[in-house]
Amino acid sequence: MTSNELLSAKQRFGIIGNSEALNNALEVAMRVAPTDLSVLVTGESGVGKEFFPQVIHAYSARKHKKYIAVNCGAIPEGTIDSELFGHEKGSFTGAIESRKGYFEEADGGTIFLDEVGELPLSTQVRLLRVLQTGEFMRVGSAKVQKTDVRVVAATNNNLLQAIADGDFREDLYYRLNTVPISVPPLRERKGDIYLLFRKFASDVAVQYRMPAITLDEGARATLENYHWRGNIRQLKNVAEQISAIEQRRDITTEVLRRYLPDEGYSVHPMNSGASNRYNDLDERELLYKILFDMRNDINDLKRMMTEAMRGGAERHESAPIRHDVMGLLPKPQHTHTQRYDEGEVIEVVEEPTPQLTKDDVQREQILKALHNNGFRRKDAARELFISERTLYRRMKALGIDDNTK
Repeated sequence: MTSNELLSAKQRFGIIGNSEALNNALEVAMRVAPTDLSVLVTGESGVGKEFFPQVIHAYSARKHKKYIAVNCGAIPEGTIDSELFGHEKGSFTGAIESRKGYFEEADGGTIFLDEVGELPLSTQVRLLRVLQTGEFMRVGSAKVQKTDVRVVAATNNNLLQAIADGDFREDLYYRLNTVPISVPPLRERKGDIYLLFRKFASDVAVQYRMPAITLDEGARATLENYHWRGNIRQLKNVAEQISAIEQRRDITTEVLRRYLPDEGYSVHPMNSGASNRYNDLDERELLYKILFDMRNDINDLKRMMTEAMRGGAERHESAPIRHDVMGLLPKPQHTHTQRYDEGEVIEVVEEPTPQLTKDDVQREQILKALHNNGFRRKDAARELFISERTLYRRMKALGIDDNTK
């Protein structure tokens, strides 16, 4: 495998890094792609295992057929067989019509079984039969059907330990593990950590129209020597947080360490629960939008004031506008300014502006989006870059209803 071929694959799939372990894993994926051998991709959560089955499918003879990715851990045990192999009408309560399963839909193509270690034992038996003979039966049917599917599986579990515990079939393990691919954790790719961080910081800067953050030498060393239990997913999270919260764009070691949890934690806080994690991510996206839109509004206000002052008979120095994004609004000023209106001078006293809470700012931004979109929640959510469900939840929490004008 030439270096140009590896580079082409990385560019095609957005894979960043030059570590030897990553290159070896990618090379194995590209070499095994033209065959129909089963592949088992292993690695810790957050290392990017999902890219490798895509590479295998794209470089195989099946590339023009379907590629279906299935998260085995996200499907309830009672419906997993129906999802994978289909069912007949009336085979169980709610089966009002016959339905094809993924193995039938992907005939001629590739199926990626993510978190394959979460499959129940009964489903493992069915999967083993498909791998051995290409045969399966829909739930509630006695008719044997054939399918020609390439299976690529992935897991972050220790399947050998699962076999010892009686939770995973040994014969299925060896059938899936015909060609093993081990994706290295981020801490073993020290030379790639800064490249990834810089990419994530650049993406945030482009999306929200702001200068990208940079790290000084000490911060970069701290970044590269951190353990990264959450791997690439955690690194991306840290880059986004710093980009949104820090006013200074040059990040020091002291600042960076505030965003790195104690390495002694066995579980990163973001993994404490799926529901809370997605709610926090949604709210963070809303806060990003509020902060960056507010900064743009302040800059627009500055330009308007400058243009108005240029048109007056005299130019008076006004109270400075604070550029601190996290301050959200200028600090209250007890100052006197003058406004020019057709040559007439009118003295205006600025009253102190009360400090706004986070809820006040969110309420103002949501109301603004609702007004802009005729109180259509779906369109307002799109403007705020959040889901409609999250918008509804925030409206309810802030006491905003569809009739608020």
